[in-house]
Amino acid sequence: MKSLRLGMAILFLLVLLTSVLAGHVGAKDDPLSDWEPKFDPSRAEYKYLLSCVGHPSIEGVAVGFRIRDKVWEKSNGRLYVDFRPLSLLGGEKDVIRKLQLGAIQGMMSSSVAAANVSDTLGIVNLPYVVDTFEKLETFRNSPELWQPFRDAALNQNILVADITGYGSYGWATKSPVRTIEDSKSINFRIAQAPVNVDFYKAWGLKFTVMPWPDVPQALQTGVITGLDHTPIVCNISGKFNVAKHYTQLDYAQGLYVHLINTRWLNQLPEDLRKIFLDVINEESTVARALTQKQQAEQIESAKANGVSFYALSQKEKEQLRAQSKPMYDKWGQKIGTEYLLQVQSTLRK
Repeated sequence: MKSLRLGMAILFLLVLLTSVLAGHVGAKDDPLSDWEPKFDPSRAEYKYLLSCVGHPSIEGVAVGFRIRDKVWEKSNGRLYVDFRPLSLLGGEKDVIRKLQLGAIQGMMSSSVAAANVSDTLGIVNLPYVVDTFEKLETFRNSPELWQPFRDAALNQNILVADITGYGSYGWATKSPVRTIEDSKSINFRIAQAPVNVDFYKAWGLKFTVMPWPDVPQALQTGVITGLDHTPIVCNISGKFNVAKHYTQLDYAQGLYVHLINTRWLNQLPEDLRKIFLDVINEESTVARALTQKQQAEQIESAKANGVSFYALSQKEKEQLRAQSKPMYDKWGQKIGTEYLLQVQSTLRK
């Protein structure tokens, strides 16, 4: 009898220990466990389903959760922002279609993908136009520059509410790229975006258009030997573990463009609509400042882990600008020549 009781006690302890360990593993494996809401969203009158492909460790992505919490607080629980990062709702091209159809209400689209929504949104991807954090703030806060961008997709029932970022674009490569000549030996992965295709052709570089989920294996196996991206993303996503060199071109700012389906937005009561849009603007402004700080931190972190950083000479950057001229002409016609010239002129000052 005693041995039976002892056996039952041991079995109970084993079951308990297994449950505890399973709980810890599950929590560790859930990348969003740290961002769970501290409220019950089931009582909300309205719901806003918001998608993003990025990881919430990136400040320009984490803003989605800060918007969620502040909207909940200011609306007294009437509006719930159901934020789904990490491509939980699908890849960007699929999500854009869902947004256009109204199957979801919002999307924080990468700026490279946003050009698939409207040519005008491609202006932020053009090389050396909106290329610094300072120019980005001028662009965002100048009504004559911002309004055409904000309204570019209204004919598709999509409003650009605001923008956040993921840093300055350059090249992460498996071998050093200190000059344009060095770059000619690299096969770069670029995003599935028409603007990027055009300027890589204009620069005369080898490239492969590839979905982001395919990049790790392609980089490991040598299908690509470099990628066009930002230090924040390359460090946080582990790309620097393979591509140990980074050339700071700083030719454009990587952005998350916050797109909203206007059919849904216009059905919100006026007071909720104001709260919602005001919070997006406030938190996006904060996120852009945090992004600049995060980029500096991630560069220092990468350097500490053995990543080498380089910069092209001013002469070679001017060469890239000169080689880009045919695509400025081509995209000026798509975006609007006067608008492009206005943006370039204002941001040069």
